[in-house]
Amino acid sequence: MTAGSTAVDAAAAVTAADDDPFVARVREYAEGVLRPAALDTDRNGVSPARITELADLGLLNHLAPAEYGGLGLGRNADRRVHEIIAGACFNTWLVWAQHAPLAARIAESGTEDRPLPELAQRVLRGELLLGAGVSDVRRYPDHYIHARAVPGGWIFSGTLSWVSGWGLNSALTVAAVDPLTDTVVLALVPVSESTRSAGPLELAAVAGSRTERVRLEEVFVPEDHVLAAHTLEHARFLDHGTAADARGHHFGLAETVLRELEQSSHELAHTVAATWRPRIAEIRSTAYALADEAVARGGGTHRLDERLITKAASGEALSIITRALLIARAGRGLAGDDTAQLHARSALFVLVQGQTTDVRRAQLTRLAR
Repeated sequence: MTAGSTAVDAAAAVTAADDDPFVARVREYAEGVLRPAALDTDRNGVSPARITELADLGLLNHLAPAEYGGLGLGRNADRRVHEIIAGACFNTWLVWAQHAPLAARIAESGTEDRPLPELAQRVLRGELLLGAGVSDVRRYPDHYIHARAVPGGWIFSGTLSWVSGWGLNSALTVAAVDPLTDTVVLALVPVSESTRSAGPLELAAVAGSRTERVRLEEVFVPEDHVLAAHTLEHARFLDHGTAADARGHHFGLAETVLRELEQSSHELAHTVAATWRPRIAEIRSTAYALADEAVARGGGTHRLDERLITKAASGEALSIITRALLIARAGRGLAGDDTAQLHARSALFVLVQGQTTDVRRAQLTRLAR
């Protein structure tokens, strides 16, 4: 099998997930509820009612094992769900995406000798929403959450630079660093009086995602709430698998923009869509195939340069087609009640999300050429 056919097969498997009944229900919900409300959600924020709807659909534990009421959804169907939700409402996607991937990881952390704590089991049952505070490890030692070993667990302290869904989540996943041993500790931290907002971030993009800085004030984390502990080197190795790839939300957003270009009254907008649709399909196929291969080879830096180039190409494509939609809408596209400006701002967020030093270098290298 050639590399090209492998890429096509990877993308085709994601698209084929439309036949899954769960994916079909998510699409119906996204088109009927999320998309019509996307502008309002960006202005007013993701609501508690929205999280209840996601829970009722099974989207808070769709990756959890059946023993916890989850679906154990496969990789390709999960990608398709990310595409659908991001394409319908990027703010909702961001809040949900902080939570969604963790169920499988939490389930894997339990063993016969180390059963899961009640908090972890509630996550697996889809009873609460998690926020994520893991990206500050990338800035160590300049800024990070400090972990200090104590009898029975750890003390976490410091300010999380970025937590989406604040006010909606009942607990956080936090990555902290013990500077004495360069150990990265990933743990579940309940939201309490010791986890306080340090102020909302005035974001130009994903303004409805309820993103704030959060202060951890000497929070005790019991050992059974720890999901993993790695060396700093290994944590950074794993981070490549998170940050290096173009993912489903890129292509869900792109599909929405292409669709709106195709629906435009301006014929040249149709030409832009016809030009970029096959190119974005090619990027999607390559991204999924490379990511799958990296997982099969143990993740990390496998074919890292190619993955970074593909991610940079995805961001560039989103920038171009969202600009085209703004142009086609003329001045109206900049108005707050027009989706063109919403999609353009979402594309800006994609450029900086998960932006490690390697990602930034790949993006700027592409632009410099």
